[in-house]
Amino acid sequence: MSKSFDVIIAGGGAAGFFTAINIAERNPALKIAILERGKEVLSKVRVSGGGRCNVTHACFIPADLVKFYPRGEKELRGPFNRFCSGDTIDWFERHGVELKAEEDGRMFPVTDSSQTIIDCFLAAAKKYNIQILTGQSIQSLYNAESHWKIATQTETYLAASLVMATGSNPKMWDMLAELGHSIIPPVPSLFTFNIKDPRIKDLMGVSALASVNVKGSKLDASGPLLITHWGMSGPGILRLSAWGARELAEKEYRFTLQVNWLNDTDAEDCEEILRELKLENAKKTIGKKSPFDFPNRLWESLVIAAGINTEARWADLTKQQLQDLTTQLTNGQYAVNGKSTFKEEFVTAGGIDLKEVNFKTMQSKLYNNLYFAGEVINIDAITGGFNFQNAWTGGFIAAESIAGQE
Repeated sequence: MSKSFDVIIAGGGAAGFFTAINIAERNPALKIAILERGKEVLSKVRVSGGGRCNVTHACFIPADLVKFYPRGEKELRGPFNRFCSGDTIDWFERHGVELKAEEDGRMFPVTDSSQTIIDCFLAAAKKYNIQILTGQSIQSLYNAESHWKIATQTETYLAASLVMATGSNPKMWDMLAELGHSIIPPVPSLFTFNIKDPRIKDLMGVSALASVNVKGSKLDASGPLLITHWGMSGPGILRLSAWGARELAEKEYRFTLQVNWLNDTDAEDCEEILRELKLENAKKTIGKKSPFDFPNRLWESLVIAAGINTEARWADLTKQQLQDLTTQLTNGQYAVNGKSTFKEEFVTAGGIDLKEVNFKTMQSKLYNNLYFAGEVINIDAITGGFNFQNAWTGGFIAAESIAGQE
């Protein structure tokens, strides 16, 4: 025998809970259920931000906020004007969770624990009698004129409205494709680069502000670059991986990365600086101390890569050596051979084609009683709380639409 609800949310993650709670707050009379395929809900919230939950970002102007989304920038302008990061802070404060901003703009609960967010959601769900049904893996979706029929491996559910908040779940995308939706094939978005290169072999943990670009493409980014035991990571690399998600997938993650360790200093200016250093430090050894704003170990490695003896004096540098050192500093070529997932915060580019979503209601353009929230649609962002903000905004707008039409 089937169980009937006014609203069923598919997916017990951040977007699913936020949508359910906001619907219930607007219309407490509605019977709402969250279907989660796993044994636990909110598992991605638990591990996000290193277990602290990076709730949002302290960027409060919608026109600026959208620039952090490689896919969805244009579509999110309207939604962010209705529910932005400032609204997120207010929402959580009203629900007893105070947030704090860190120097880089990321915002966390003051407790520094993702459990605070989980407890907040679970308490609100209990307050409004939202049923949380775990171990419910959806096997089929059927649309009748007045309702949805959702079959799991053990139950059949009926719902007037269905919200898909299933994240990057290929099985759900396949079901939505069968219903006629176009799916942009998913590819990884936030990842780090695997590089085996003698110049960075023993420099794990070294960080520098650098600009990077993919040779032969328009893909570039800048920001802190972190050398790891498998290659390169850090905000600059993650930014590049997000904007280049599709292009780098097509290259099968094999390409040449050009690194300017001096960030915005070009080759001509760099060579001029080196010539001045040669005059000023004529009698000093070249390899001991970095004259630039990055660690000595990196400087020494680049000096060796330029074919210069680290014990040589600045005065002994030849014109060719100066040019080779300039190249290593401003246009180092590094062979990338593969990628690694960035911690547990796996994000994909792909999902429901944005042309098939009404961003005023988060409703499907194919079905009146089908809604989307979170990563199930083809929107993703760089790391820093932006993917959660997309989940909150989409969930809020879907909730307004659903609660208002009953």
